Amino acid sequence: MFSRLFLKIDKWVFVIMSLNCKISRLNGRFLTSSKMRKVKEPLRGCNSGWKWKRLLLFVWVLLVAVGLGLFLFSGVFRKKMEISGTCEDNSLVLVEHFNVSKDLLHELASSFFESDQITALKCTKQLGNEMSTEHEISCSLKVPDHEQNVELWGQCPIDDDKAPMVHSSSIHGKLARDHNDILKVCMWALFIIAFCYPIACLWMNRKGKIKKKEHTQSSSRSAGKWMKKLLVLFVLAGVTLSIWLFWYLNEGIQLRRKETLASMCDERARMLQDQFNVSMNHVHALAILVSTFYHGKQPPAIDQKTFGEYTERTSFERPLTSGVAYALRVRHFEREKFEKEHGWTIKKMETEDQDQTLAQDCDPENLDPSPVQDEYAPVILSQETVSHIVSIDMMSGKEDRGNILRARASGKGVLTSPFKLLKSNHVGVVLTFAVYNTHLLQDATPEQRIKATVGYLGASYDVPSLVEKLLHQLASKQTIVVNVYDTTNISAAINMYGPDEIDTGLLHINSLDFGDPARKHEMHCRFKQRPSPPWTAIMASGGVLIITFLLGHIFYAAINRIAAVERDYRKMMELKHRAEAADIAKSQFLATVSHEIRTPMNGVLGMLQMLMDTNLDAKQLDFAQTAHASGKILIKLINEVLDQAKIESGRLELEVVPFELHTVLDDVLSSFSTESQEKGIELAVYVSNQLPEVVVGDPVRFKKIVTNLVANSLKFTNDRGHIFVSVHLADEVTRENDMKDDILRKILNGSKSNLACDTLSGLPVVDRKKSWENFEKLSGKDSINESEKIKILVTVEDTGVGIPINAQSRIFKPFMQADSSPSRTYGGTGIGLSISKRLVGLMDGEIGFVSEPGTGSTFSFTAVFMKKETCSLDTVLQQYHPAISEFMGLRALVIDQKDIRAGVTRYHLQRMGISVEITCSFDSAQSYLSESDSSGFEVILVDQEVWDTERGLAFLRGLKSSMKLFLMAISVSPTIQDEIKSANLVATFVEKPLRLSVLISCFQETLFVRNNKVVTRRKQSTLGNLLRDKRILVVDDNIVNRRVAEGALKKYGAIVTCVDSGKAALQALKPPHSFHACFMDLQMPEVDGFEATRQIRRLESMVNEQIKSGEVSIEMYGKVGHWHTPILAMTADVIQATDEECMKCGMDGYVSKPFEVEQLYSAAACFFESG
Repeated sequence: MFSRLFLKIDKWVFVIMSLNCKISRLNGRFLTSSKMRKVKEPLRGCNSGWKWKRLLLFVWVLLVAVGLGLFLFSGVFRKKMEISGTCEDNSLVLVEHFNVSKDLLHELASSFFESDQITALKCTKQLGNEMSTEHEISCSLKVPDHEQNVELWGQCPIDDDKAPMVHSSSIHGKLARDHNDILKVCMWALFIIAFCYPIACLWMNRKGKIKKKEHTQSSSRSAGKWMKKLLVLFVLAGVTLSIWLFWYLNEGIQLRRKETLASMCDERARMLQDQFNVSMNHVHALAILVSTFYHGKQPPAIDQKTFGEYTERTSFERPLTSGVAYALRVRHFEREKFEKEHGWTIKKMETEDQDQTLAQDCDPENLDPSPVQDEYAPVILSQETVSHIVSIDMMSGKEDRGNILRARASGKGVLTSPFKLLKSNHVGVVLTFAVYNTHLLQDATPEQRIKATVGYLGASYDVPSLVEKLLHQLASKQTIVVNVYDTTNISAAINMYGPDEIDTGLLHINSLDFGDPARKHEMHCRFKQRPSPPWTAIMASGGVLIITFLLGHIFYAAINRIAAVERDYRKMMELKHRAEAADIAKSQFLATVSHEIRTPMNGVLGMLQMLMDTNLDAKQLDFAQTAHASGKILIKLINEVLDQAKIESGRLELEVVPFELHTVLDDVLSSFSTESQEKGIELAVYVSNQLPEVVVGDPVRFKKIVTNLVANSLKFTNDRGHIFVSVHLADEVTRENDMKDDILRKILNGSKSNLACDTLSGLPVVDRKKSWENFEKLSGKDSINESEKIKILVTVEDTGVGIPINAQSRIFKPFMQADSSPSRTYGGTGIGLSISKRLVGLMDGEIGFVSEPGTGSTFSFTAVFMKKETCSLDTVLQQYHPAISEFMGLRALVIDQKDIRAGVTRYHLQRMGISVEITCSFDSAQSYLSESDSSGFEVILVDQEVWDTERGLAFLRGLKSSMKLFLMAISVSPTIQDEIKSANLVATFVEKPLRLSVLISCFQETLFVRNNKVVTRRKQSTLGNLLRDKRILVVDDNIVNRRVAEGALKKYGAIVTCVDSGKAALQALKPPHSFHACFMDLQMPEVDGFEATRQIRRLESMVNEQIKSGEVSIEMYGKVGHWHTPILAMTADVIQATDEECMKCGMDGYVSKPFEVEQLYSAAACFFESG
């Protein structure tokens, strides 16, 4: 009942503690979140409070587990003791003490008489009084020859085996009670600890709420002190537990040792006592036979010969007796008659020392006659082994006389004191029974017994032989040492068996009852060797002690570690605050440096541009152009350094906007078209048709990566070869050949065959597959949601000089170059590839390369983009390139010897909706034209490498008037132009690299539709068309910047008004006004651009609400129903945060200094329609 209650309370307390710890943990999380939101707040102590609460919870669970283990162990221990006690009680009940059976007496009697001489033998077991531990056996023989039956009674005292076991049972009970008391104390202690813990936690929480505004350091120190105090208590508890465990296990070992010794000693004592009682019963039975057949028969039925033969034949039933003899009771007046009848004189013992009694070498003839006395006890019948004592008077010995007198008065067997037997030198005793001639009642008086006595039967016992025989029957006889003592005189105990006692520790004493109440005997048992050290207790307690110290060490280290972490955390927060301040300072520094550098550069480049627009001679124009180009290079360098700084500081964030991959790549080609044409390098882009037209991601950063790689390839490729940019699905390269894009299949197969004609320019290239073979996530199957994401593989292949082997390991390190010597051939900062790798990492991609010196290099990278909702190709093309709808359905024939280059041309034409056929020569092209249907081809494109003057001019003469021929070349050859003009033929030259804008422009100028109506050339929207007659307000505090902006905008037809402050801008843009747009600088005194924009938007919002509500009429504000003046930020900052701040304050766009035509066009196109 107590254990169930304890377990229920434990469960309840554990639930409360779990809830408490969860609440504390949640509090810690909330505090942590608060810290992340408020980085400048001081560190709170509650975050460390729940940590030591978890430590206390662990200690509590450990104590409960130990208590539960002790409880279970005690239950098993008590159960074992109960079972052992029950078994012992049952064994005591089952022991029977009847050692002489009725059949045995019949067998003995039949040895001497006929079967009709004994008619009945009756034996009964009689129980003494309730307090006695002895049983008695009464036997009676009925002889038919006499008129009355003669019943001779004898009593055989049998020892009750329960007596020696009482001591062991008491030990078990005492130990169980002690163990139970200890267990109760431990369980109550655990209960008190478990009950106090939640109270302490609640109190500490309450205390923490009260003191939550105290300083952090003091709370941390107090928590650390409490943790150390608890650790000391835990170690003390562990040491106490180990000491108690050693005591408990040692007591158990000692108890088991005592039990073992007691069990072994009890077993030996019981066996010795049983054997002695069996032998005593046989001697008693022999006394009854003598009484019956010697005194009960006239003439006696037993003589010396019969007695000797019988005792010799039945000696196996008395294996431990040296011999038996019968002495007749002879009174003094019967002595003469007795001596005459037997023919010998009653002899006296030689000495009164009974050491010579039953001696086997004494001669009765040498003995003196027995002196005169009241009665005599001469031996008349004896066993053959002691036949020499016949005629010796047993009453003549002092010890024997006393035993005889006690035997006949008590009616029981009596023993002599121990003495040494001759020859064997063993210690023995003599057992004496009185023989009666009449039936005596149980309550017969000693006088009646003396009167009825007719003789005495004695037997000698060899005690050492008896004990040795018993020990040989036991397997564990060598384990303990046994001693048997006669303790009648407790002060002078006689050692009957065993060596001299040596103190080996434990001693167990068993009382022996050999049937003579006047004599006391004991069995002393000891182990032969002293007990070995209690290794189980030592190991167990030592293990607990070691575990305690280890846990203490771990907890101590954890406490110190927690304290160190808290200190480090505080330091980290301080450093974090400093780092944030430094980061802010760095950002401000970058913004300031960017602004301060770009502001004068804006003036330099702007003035140079304005200078170049004036009338300059060739030399002056060359100088201005050179200075302008150098300024652009400087601006590019500044941008790269700032990008590297933003990436390293982690402030670079990717945009997520939809964009068209083809358009971005066309822009890259446009950036490098002039340089590639000057070097005569084939520059081409190909996008797999398995990619979607539009993806969602950061087009600016993607373009930056491709631009860096192409610029790097272009720098190291000299006047030959090609640079080929291809884009495919990342998992497309791992598919089977029939599932790959046609160009990709040709490229990969060309890499296997290594044929020169299988490349874009015909020159050998490296195996591009090696550039992505180390990618871990090439297939894109690791994406979170594959249905919404797409992974692309971009490869930039060149036929440049290659990268030296020893420089390939540092190619992606910032400010490192393959050749960093002062005499290097190629310049640059060495941070382009480093920035590209960082950007690829931000796009969840990987980058790699393969390069062979003298052959070229191939860079590959992957990038993950989101998929845009699917839409038709026409819709996409109309959205990004409205002019291509005019070319849908046209047919084109491409003549080119290079399959990959022809495939690139087909890719660009198919983007315009034109159906394409490819052939490799003019002859095959002629067959195409002859076999085609009546409609034929509208466009024929010929690569300049295929052009042959004779065949080309003949092919051109054979074309129909509706067919137009386009000659594609890196740079237009004047020779070919002259040949075509001299033949009065027409051909349009298309400069490479091919891109959609170039093809559209050329086709719009040349092509006719099928109904022979000339396709009117659509005027492209230019910056002049957009800005003409537009009133624009320029706000800048720097006069040079105002002049540059004014000159740049007026150049394109805009009407420009300049102001020098934000306040002036507020006055100028207060509705109503006539400005179409505003270019506003951000960093200005008093009212900066951000604040000015916010106030302008606030004014516009108020006016719009008034117009909408009808408070004012629309005519008051120039008949404009909704006021929103486009405001474009005009600053030299290129920090991402600046762009975000511009959007927040209400600006509509962002234009960085110095101005570029493309930037102005992109910003203005969002607000103005072309004129």
